[in-house]
Amino acid sequence: MATRHDTMVIPPIEGLLHRTGSKFRLVTVASQRARQINAYFGHLGDGLGAMVPPQVASLARKPLSIAFEEIDADKIVGIDGAEARAAEEAARADIEAAEAAAAADSGDVGD
Repeated sequence: MATRHDTMVIPPIEGLLHRTGSKFRLVTVASQRARQINAYFGHLGDGLGAMVPPQVASLARKPLSIAFEEIDADKIVGIDGAEARAAEEAARADIEAAEAAAAADSGDVGD
């Protein structure tokens, strides 16, 4: 006879709530990460290296389940609005610096 489980979700939502602090943050972080994982799997073989692959070894097939497992393993952490803006600005500055370096390198090749 089948055993009864208290929850269908593994890892349990209660444990994930302690890691994120609120239901809203859990939903937001998990859904954003699930979209990233889905995009990663959708672009496998395209040679795009900008997407981050799943950070845990999982038997789950669904991106949201993988995202929950990443949160449970402390691989994914939600950040506040001010931290997110600062991270975006830093990433934008890094991209601009890389593009400028690439443009300078391509300019030197023709000489």
